[in-house]
Amino acid sequence: MKIDRLLAMTVLMLNRGRISAKELAERFEVTTKTIYRDMETLSRAGIPVVAHQGVSGGFEIMEPYTLARQLVSLKEISSLLAAVKGVSTALDDQTYANLAEKVQGLLLRTDTADWERRKDEIVFDFHPWGQGAAAKNKVSLLKRAIEESRRAAIVYVNTNGTETERIVEPAALILKGSVWYLHAYCTMRKEFRVFRLSRIADLSVLSQASEPREVPPLEGYGWNRQWLAHKEVEMTLHFRPEVRHRVGDAFPPGLVSLLPDGNLCVQGVFALDEWFYGMLLSFGDSLKIEHPPSLADEILERARKILLRYEN
Repeated sequence: MKIDRLLAMTVLMLNRGRISAKELAERFEVTTKTIYRDMETLSRAGIPVVAHQGVSGGFEIMEPYTLARQLVSLKEISSLLAAVKGVSTALDDQTYANLAEKVQGLLLRTDTADWERRKDEIVFDFHPWGQGAAAKNKVSLLKRAIEESRRAAIVYVNTNGTETERIVEPAALILKGSVWYLHAYCTMRKEFRVFRLSRIADLSVLSQASEPREVPPLEGYGWNRQWLAHKEVEMTLHFRPEVRHRVGDAFPPGLVSLLPDGNLCVQGVFALDEWFYGMLLSFGDSLKIEHPPSLADEILERARKILLRYEN
């Protein structure tokens, strides 16, 4: 829409100063003739646009002009920018990049130097390690399905490796830690479920509209129940000192203590699922399960199966 383009151009000139008609035309995918007409529209609206001729020419807004920022402080603007730019790292959506430009436009010219010096003091990067274009594409498709209230067809792989084809009605995307989840109504299970995006093997957005439904809050039934489905067991685990850094990554600090012999002890209650078994096995001979014996037997049996696979 023209009004969106005019606002975006105004914010861009406030943030960057002089910009050529060619660059503006390329950025907004219009002709240079359209840019000249837009500048006339801005001038008639009272925005002091100045045109400069020559090689380094272009359009800029006169120095004293700023968008009203009311009572928002430099510190608050910096916090907003850090958060918005962080979100844009995880979502392949120009909306957030445009929003960052608009928030930056709230800076007074006198604040710009201070902000440039301090802008990297806190950086949010929500793009999970090791996830490339495929992960972003899933997020983009599901975001579109949510915005347009459309159903999606997925092939989902559960923790046991079983694949099921499902029709879901996406309600929300959740980035928890470094992992993306989808909160959606599952037509097969007849209830809202939480799906881990990395386990969605195939995804397509359907033309079929989602049914109007009351979405349960993420803090309650629709979210927490997913993590209570597996058996929870109280356990005591001992780790060698050389894996101290990994233990710190895997377990809350309050559950980790140092033993007199230098080993680490983890005591707590954990849900037993395939992910947890795999995590324990990844420690190899740096882990000894002190309690319960049933867990030690399960890990030993899994280790035997691994050995048997290589012996045959």
